[in-house]
Amino acid sequence: MLTIDQQKWIDHLSDTDTVVIVPFDTTAEEKFLTIKKRIHSSLGVDIRVEHHGATSLGISGQDEIDVYIPVVPDKFDALMASLDGLFGKPASMYPRQRARFVTSVDDKHIDVFLINENSSDWRNCVKFESYLKNHSTDLETYRKLKESGNTLSTREYYRIKTEFINEILAKS
Repeated sequence: MLTIDQQKWIDHLSDTDTVVIVPFDTTAEEKFLTIKKRIHSSLGVDIRVEHHGATSLGISGQDEIDVYIPVVPDKFDALMASLDGLFGKPASMYPRQRARFVTSVDDKHIDVFLINENSSDWRNCVKFESYLKNHSTDLETYRKLKESGNTLSTREYYRIKTEFINEILAKS
């Protein structure tokens, strides 16, 4: 089941573009560390930088690496400006909640998310991935779900994925 906000977000996604799922990239951690080092070199080592998403779980995904920078709300805008200088304008932005920057390492797509660490999106991300890391059967189910989403429309893929995430969050 989806929340009203989730349904609104899914409804804005393409019903014609399709998702491509690829096998786990064994070089993902190395590429994540390259981005982490770039962020720390530019913004300081006190900045929290975390690897999340399919590559952090060691499963198939959309051929990208998700990097998160969780921050307290009062530091969001200042860090946003610094990341803008490092990666350019964000590809998407929800003021003081989440901003997504796009970059690459060795032609690998990297999404860098600046996220409000107090937001439910962030807390649910951490809760979901922690649960999967401790429940291999559900992790395997998630891997299969993602792989079965290959060639689905973006809208349908995210609908199925979000429903699964909600089921896991309800269990955890």
